[in-house]
Amino acid sequence: MFKAASIFRIADDFTLPSLEALEEALQASHFLPCGATQPESSGWVPPRGNKSTVLAEQVGGQLIVRLCTERRPLPASAIKDAVEQRIEHYKQETGHERVGAKIKKEFKEEAIQSLLPRAFTKRSSTTLWIDPVNKFLVVDSGSLTGADKVVSQLVEVLSQVPGTTPGLMARPVQTTMSAATAMAHWLASREAPVGFTIDRDCELKMPDDQKSTVRYSRHTLEIDEVAEHIAAGKVPTQLAMTWNDRVSFVLTDAAQVRKLKLLDVVLDGAQDKGKDDDGFDADAAILTGELAALIPDLLEALGGELSGETPASSADLARPAPELVAA
Repeated sequence: MFKAASIFRIADDFTLPSLEALEEALQASHFLPCGATQPESSGWVPPRGNKSTVLAEQVGGQLIVRLCTERRPLPASAIKDAVEQRIEHYKQETGHERVGAKIKKEFKEEAIQSLLPRAFTKRSSTTLWIDPVNKFLVVDSGSLTGADKVVSQLVEVLSQVPGTTPGLMARPVQTTMSAATAMAHWLASREAPVGFTIDRDCELKMPDDQKSTVRYSRHTLEIDEVAEHIAAGKVPTQLAMTWNDRVSFVLTDAAQVRKLKLLDVVLDGAQDKGKDDDGFDADAAILTGELAALIPDLLEALGGELSGETPASSADLARPAPELVAA
């Protein structure tokens, strides 16, 4: 259900509207495919899949919705060729050798409109989960930019629900330590935070114009070489970790969670309990239950959550972080 996680904090006094009211607002913005000359279209789709028509699912008090986006991507080279053809035709007709910027802009718009009906569409969907108890919003996206766009559409829908006050007020979580600084300390000290283990994949990158990069894949990270790279100024940008032997993931320097995977101990327990007809309720309950426990531990490992302050800079990577050093 979730392969990644961008984590947002929502307003402490936010309460979910009634499912009926939310469903009505979502249905008013349900997904419609791109028109022939429409470059992009987005809207809400059933989280359970095409066999359902319900857009707002609630499992164990947790709300799950899904946004679908369809695009008609146009290759820049195709647009350029079409514009150049128009320019050449214009020169032959008018005898002018110079073409003004305004005319070129018009030619580009014409080219795009003529090419769009012939472009193949590309469709993707993003799942969102609102935890009304712990006041988190989690987006199935490893990119904060992409997650922001999806959250904005959810905020817009909620604004259409009568009586929904206060607003969602979603903002990305901020922590005392930046993820890059924390990962550097864990790797240099060879000591993972409580409840976590460091796995065998890592990426280190020099924060300069050269961006020299070292990657370890399926390789032990408890070696002097890794600490030496960090001492030389390389910044961890990705680190594979496991939480309580239950969930594995890759943490990025932007504190995004990618390659999220429930491990066998979780899945075996789920099989023992059985599943509902389509498996959605069981999957949703298991995943949200695991993430609801993992997220606070991860934030604690990053020094705790902040409110509107700037996390510690990765400029201090070469020296240990005192607050994270074990006694």
